[in-house]
Amino acid sequence: MARILVVEDSARLAYGLRNNLEIDGHEVAVAEDGSRGLESAVSWRPDLVILDLMLPKMTGYEVLRALRERGFEIPVLILSARGEEVDKVMGFRLGADDYVTKPFGVLELLARVSAILRRSGTTGQAVQVETFGSIEIRLEHRCVLRDGREVRLTPKEFDLLVALVRRRGAAATRVDLMTEVWGDPAAVLSRTVDTHIAELRRKLEERPGEPRHILTVHRYGYRLRV
Repeated sequence: MARILVVEDSARLAYGLRNNLEIDGHEVAVAEDGSRGLESAVSWRPDLVILDLMLPKMTGYEVLRALRERGFEIPVLILSARGEEVDKVMGFRLGADDYVTKPFGVLELLARVSAILRRSGTTGQAVQVETFGSIEIRLEHRCVLRDGREVRLTPKEFDLLVALVRRRGAAATRVDLMTEVWGDPAAVLSRTVDTHIAELRRKLEERPGEPRHILTVHRYGYRLRV
């Protein structure tokens, strides 16, 4: 478990980040403006800061500069809608460890968080292996085994499977899955989710036409029977 500080002025986005990070086993604190974010980073000493750029009171750049000038080497992941090359270069020059542009896929962000924490010597995930039926999912290596044999999944198929696994049997809407896996629901057809689900069933279920694990929730979405 890692201590992660989210500095984000969008309450909705901050809530989503906090929820997903806590599901992964992390301890999370949230600051809604740059000034409070800097204060929390200095006093709480998190293992990672997820930092927006466009913040009230102090910009993310100012927060990052202040941290580095004070000698704090806390890893910082910038999360911003500003995706121009000049913005990214500025972030890295000020000492950012990674830069993710909005909109983003939640699972991609969690993978980047895990990678940063791993490089810094902090455990990035509370659980590295998930299982259901004869399926074993090795999260860190993005590897799936069926009866001990590796199953080749595309990156999106893997992310979709993990999105279902992380819900521990709870149902997910197609919009939820599109947001987590593809990042922008408006840019993805719901049929895309259905197609990827069909492929997962083909590769992981004994009888894809009568799935035991990857289930359809009528007029809602999908869930995984673990």
